Amino acid sequence: MVIRTKDAEREMIISSLSDLFGVLSEGERAHLLACMTRRLYRKGEIIYREGDIPRQLLCLVTGKAKVYKDGVGRSQIVRVVKPVGYFGYRAAFSGQAYITEAAALEPALIVKFPLALVERFIRSNTQLAWFFIRQLAQALGSSDERTVALTQKHVRARLADSILYLRECYGTEPDGITLCSRLSREDMANLSNMTTSNAIRTLSVLQQEGLVNVDGRRISILDVDELRHVSEIG
Repeated sequence: MVIRTKDAEREMIISSLSDLFGVLSEGERAHLLACMTRRLYRKGEIIYREGDIPRQLLCLVTGKAKVYKDGVGRSQIVRVVKPVGYFGYRAAFSGQAYITEAAALEPALIVKFPLALVERFIRSNTQLAWFFIRQLAQALGSSDERTVALTQKHVRARLADSILYLRECYGTEPDGITLCSRLSREDMANLSNMTTSNAIRTLSVLQQEGLVNVDGRRISILDVDELRHVSEIG
């Protein structure tokens, strides 16, 4: 375990958030940093709940998180958040309470900034406004792709799509094939819009076909081209 001093952690956070701080004036940057708070969430810990009023801009600095919607009998993972990922502000910008929930998939360091202050800066700083417009546009594009995948593809294609989505979001270990994420079967099912039993069964089929290797929660992609083909046509 790496133990950081407060100064070292602060410098790490500033470096990680250079894209945000880079569009701020020196005064805005200093003001935002003075108001910044941080919290380390445990695996499975709730970050915000549906119905809460958003007060802070959230940024995942290290770790992994999921944004999900509880339904009848099970949850649907809307998206996963990767470092450095900003989230929790769409509801605030639209004047709504949260319509989703968020939780840590593994220990996650999250920094928070007062949304009232961020909104004040947006009104006077067009570069900051465009920064968040791009963030929202990219999130919308990704959401559209996931919606098509989860509603129009067959079970086999949906699971293949989710595996490739995790690869895109979190990458692989040094071997180049093992996903850096360790989702439970329930989370894999919730990400793929299927039951847990279907996720287990379909994952086993993909392994039998030689497309992936499964070792507990470790998933290795053995044939990425064929898995992409399955994702596209089922």
